Amino acid sequence: MIPSKVKVKNDELPDVPGVYLMKDAKGTIIYVGKATSLKRRVSSYFQKAHDGRIEEMVSLIRTIDYIERPTVVEALILEANLIKHYWPKYNIKDKDNRSFLYLVITKEDFPRPLFIRGSDLGMDAGKVYKAVFGPYTSPRSVRAALEMIRPIFPWTTCTPGQRRACFYHHLKLCPGVCIGVAEKKTYQKTIRDLIKFFEGKKEGIISSYRRQMLKASKAKQFEEAAVLRNKIFALEHIRDVASMKREDEEARRGEVPSPSGGVNIFGRVEGYDISHVSGTSTVASMVVFEQGAPAKAEYRKFRIKTVIGSDDYASIREVMIRRFRHPEWRLPDLVLIDGGIGQVRMALHVLKEMNIPVPVIGMVKGRDRKRTDLVCEQGQEDICKTCEPHLTLLTQLRDEAHRFAITYHRKVRGLLR
Repeated sequence: MIPSKVKVKNDELPDVPGVYLMKDAKGTIIYVGKATSLKRRVSSYFQKAHDGRIEEMVSLIRTIDYIERPTVVEALILEANLIKHYWPKYNIKDKDNRSFLYLVITKEDFPRPLFIRGSDLGMDAGKVYKAVFGPYTSPRSVRAALEMIRPIFPWTTCTPGQRRACFYHHLKLCPGVCIGVAEKKTYQKTIRDLIKFFEGKKEGIISSYRRQMLKASKAKQFEEAAVLRNKIFALEHIRDVASMKREDEEARRGEVPSPSGGVNIFGRVEGYDISHVSGTSTVASMVVFEQGAPAKAEYRKFRIKTVIGSDDYASIREVMIRRFRHPEWRLPDLVLIDGGIGQVRMALHVLKEMNIPVPVIGMVKGRDRKRTDLVCEQGQEDICKTCEPHLTLLTQLRDEAHRFAITYHRKVRGLLR
């Protein structure tokens, strides 16, 4: 129950998504947050014990304002824009601008959306990038939001001049910048609309698409009109990503987000393997499956730099650190390590140090690589149970990681001869 000393807008909190603004006695905004349910989320601040920072903030609250939004995705966007405008004390306390995540749109003929940390943003970011959005307090949510709207605004992470089309082009999520089939003017219009969406101008985009659809229909350009109609429908029926809702509910309960509640096996799953001969020429592979299929444009290879001799655990540590220092690479829904419990624990240790809540499993290969036993850390056995029905897919991922690592290892050994 909210104390009587705290005045709430309209004397009640609606059970809908939105953004809430906490104000002190002077009317200064001291905290901004998003919620799946404004009523449940805001009420939770006054119903249980919190850490010292939150307790201090709650003691200062005298007014609660809120802005309703149709979805948590739109609340997420508004939250970031308001934090950037007000820089509330308790959003940034114990955390400075350098540690937040930002979404930037590059200045190129075919602009790309990228994620970067505030530490890499620079003072002249407005001149370097076409647009800068953030700060985002929830990296997982903003990544999920960007991926969710990609069918509406097909963007690319490719650079022109590649021989083969990227995986996303086949899914119609990249217009073919990679192989030179994307029309520059059309693509830049898509990016302008993507920017407007992250500025919170969804209704304006829909109105513009309606006018364009009517114009195309009158000109009997029915294919173009149908594309616009589908985009309007998608924008009007945005659905919140499950991980965003789960994250918000965990925050409401005062919990640290935990990946063990469910695994999206058909999301982004990353597989890792280490390859060496008697501790020499050690390399590692990262392969990616999305929607149950290889996403080869997302594969990465690593030449181990800090490990001397045969030490798979230390090699896994190096790879995890180097991989997850790339905020522009989308976070996986699951990590699969080609190895046993030791490798799994090392990967989890690194992720815990970096405060990245991604589930990790291992697959024991055996001498003949025919074993497919899944391995999970103690207390996270439910992750293995969730994954067991998809053992064939995970075995394919494990074997692909091994193939990619061996191929790179042979190349490195050849270069050293």
